[in-house]
Amino acid sequence: MTVIAFIFGLLTIKSGGSVLFIDGPDRVAAGNYTPFVLWFNFVAGFFYLLAALGLFLQKIWSVWLSIAIVVTTLVVFAVFALHINNGGIYESRTLYAMTLRSSVWAAIALFAYRKFIHNRQ
Repeated sequence: MTVIAFIFGLLTIKSGGSVLFIDGPDRVAAGNYTPFVLWFNFVAGFFYLLAALGLFLQKIWSVWLSIAIVVTTLVVFAVFALHINNGGIYESRTLYAMTLRSSVWAAIALFAYRKFIHNRQ
């Protein structure tokens, strides 16, 4: 799971950064992206890397960080759903990406919880 978290973090930073900071083909390809979701995911990518480091070092705080990532991702996903419901512009692939992010981080958090907390009790 550490490798998945690390790769996910790198890819998130690269893809978000290329849309946010480079006026080029990635921004054009992004289409009607939702800025607050893009900014959240970009910043979250750095926390993904931090969580990956904590998981690699087998630190208890990495469990709580992973859980925080899941919770904040779900909150942003819910706000994104409200944005869509209120007629805001969006790309359909953002729905899939947020579902994937939520699922991957839920799996990482569950894995970390079981490995570092549940098995110690």
